[in-house]
Formats: sequence, C-alpha cells, structure tokens
Amino acid sequence: MHMLAVLVRLAWRNLWRNHRRTLIMLLAVVLGTWAMIFMTALMRGMVSQMVADGISALPGHVQAHHPDYRDDPSVANLIAVSDADLSERFSAAGFTGWATRVRVPAVITSEYDSRGVTLLGVDPLRERGLTFVDYDAVEGRFLDSVDDSGIVIGRKLATTLNTKVGKRIVLMSQDPDNEIADRGFRVVGLFDANVTAYEESYVFVGKTTTQKMLRIGDQVSELVVLGDDFRDVEAEYKRTAELVGGRAEVLRWIELDAYLGTMLNVMDGFVFVWIVVIFLALSFGLVNTLVMAVFERVREIGLMLALGMRPIYILGQIVVESLLLLAIGLAMGSALAWAAVQPMKDGVDLSIVGDGMEMWGMSSVLYPELILSDVVLANVVVLVLGFFASLSPAWRAAHYEPIEAITKV
Repeated sequence: MHMLAVLVRLAWRNLWRNHRRTLIMLLAVVLGTWAMIFMTALMRGMVSQMVADGISALPGHVQAHHPDYRDDPSVANLIAVSDADLSERFSAAGFTGWATRVRVPAVITSEYDSRGVTLLGVDPLRERGLTFVDYDAVEGRFLDSVDDSGIVIGRKLATTLNTKVGKRIVLMSQDPDNEIADRGFRVVGLFDANVTAYEESYVFVGKTTTQKMLRIGDQVSELVVLGDDFRDVEAEYKRTAELVGGRAEVLRWIELDAYLGTMLNVMDGFVFVWIVVIFLALSFGLVNTLVMAVFERVREIGLMLALGMRPIYILGQIVVESLLLLAIGLAMGSALAWAAVQPMKDGVDLSIVGDGMEMWGMSSVLYPELILSDVVLANVVVLVLGFFASLSPAWRAAHYEPIEAITKV
C-alpha cells in the first residue's frame, strides 16, 4: 500500500513535467468523453422517445386480444371475456394503469371529404396517462365518459376533412353480421400528437357509445396494461396472462412492435461501439504521450533500476500516469456532458426536420436522456482500454538495461 502511494505521487509529478503536452492530451480526453456521453444521451433520448411514442399509440406495455385479432383487427375478433368481467379481475390487480377498449377500422366522413381511420372506443377516465393524447391540451374538450355522444379527432385530420369543433361528421364501420354500422357525431375536441401521423389515424369515441353503434354488447377488442418501466414488463405480462386465463392472446410491446424492440436492443450495442470508437481515436494520443514521457526519462528510469527499483514498479508508475490522466479527463468530460444536457431537459425542437423525423416514427421534439449506467460504462471502458494501451510503453520502460539507459545520450 505504501509503494502504491509512492507510485501515485511519482506519476502525478511526472505528468506535470511537461505541462503543455499533458494539457493537450487532457483536453483531448475531456472532449472525447464529452462527445461519448453527450451523443449517447441524444441517441438514448431519441430511441426512448420513439419507443414511448410507439407504446402510447399501441398503447401500453402488455396487450391482450383475440388470437386472430392481429391478423384481422375487425369487430368479429373480440375478446371472449366480457368487459365487466375483465374490469372486475383487473381493478384489484395493482397495475400502474390498465384499460379495455374497442379498436376497429372505420371511415370518417365530413361534408367535404372522407378518410380511413382507427376507431378507439375508450373509457376516458382509464385512458388518462395511457394514451398519447394530452387531455388538457385538447382544443374543446376530451370525452367525459364511456357514453359520451361526441367524438375527438386529430387536428391534422380536421384540416383534411375541413371540419372543426362543433361540426358534425359521420363514422362508419362494420358490425359482427357484416352490416354497415354508422352514426353521426359532433366533434367536441381536436387533439395534437407528438407524431403528427397519429392525428390523421385515430379518432376517440366513448366505449359504451361505440359498443352500441357496433352492436357488440359488453365486449371489447383489446385490453392494455401499463407497467413502471418499458424495459422490464415481464411481471406485468405474467400477471395479465394469469388474469385473462387463456381466453385471449397476451403479448409484450416488443412482440407487438418488433421494430421498436429491435431499435432498443440496437441502441445498447451502439453505445458500446461508440465508446470504443472514440477511445481508439484517443488511444493514439495517449500512447504517443506516454512514449514521449518515457523517452525523455530514459536516463532517470535507468538510474532507478540501477538503484534497485524493481521493473514491476517502473511499469506500474507508467500505467498509473495513464490512469491518472484518463481519470481526470473522464471526470471533467462527464461533468461537461452533464452540464450540456441539463439545458436540454425540456426538449430540443427539431421541427425544421420534422418530416424526416416523422418517417422514422419520431416526434419533432428530442429529449436527451442521460443514464447513469451509460456514464459508468463510458468511464469503465475507457479506463480498462487505457490500462491496456499504456502497457506497451510501460513494458518498454520496465525492460531497459540500467547501464545502457544511464549512458544513453
């Protein structure tokens, strides 16, 4: 322990023998660390927002449907358990959130145009916090209850249909007997969405009103469950499957949207590759700094070896120099990245490239996500790789012949 303290003291003094070279290398490490962590936070935020937007449109972390519903999302494929029975089972289950709904294809028609949409018959009280719609930001109002007679549509859809709050539209779908089921509704609200495609795709009607319109009694087409963390939904999945009791197909969100699940997995690999790539760029400067430091101290190293200092301690001194330099740079770079991310916590407006973001299913506002595990990973990987990068010059210094090193000009 005493020898380690001596090595650290010697390494610290040797670092600052050449202030300019050390400061240049330190600046490179700081900027590299900042780039690693800052860009990772931006990418994490982008992927997390994409997943969150996707889950809010699915919605939920776990879903239950009729086994044939995903292949044919029509009113013919309803869950074989009544809505009242599902409510009784799930009310006391302790989930973060859950809801049942009717979700079927439909056609909406105004005086000027018509469009194909997805009709969502919902319980507005249960949907709050589950869906992508911010009730408080709706122009007009959101639905009041399951038997509300109004309809809430997206702002972009309202523009397409040339309609607005207070106007009437007609909604058409199909009942279980393959007959046309239609009804007139008054538009009571216009919602905005982070992904504007949702504004054209979905319309909201009270669940009971939808059941009456489609003549399906007390049945629903899907049940959704929300957990605490979209990265770990196994507990919610098992509990939902248990409560449904084999009467429906239960799936995790990554099974419902393989694209989003793949993006999340790819992001984890990207973080590691990104850190390694940045370090490889830094390693050239690090090794060059250590080689030059060793070259300038050849006679000094030879003298220490001649006085009886063991080669392992020479090697340790050079390695400690490398780790001290990296540790200081990592600490400063991590702090700089944190300081850079904080002002962006409320989001970065990317509406200038909103159409491109839309194609990837992302919103035009980016929220950087600085995760402690990413910061720790960056620091640990750089320190470990730095240790191995410093072994070459350290090994060379430790194996000098004392007489040859002392007499070297």
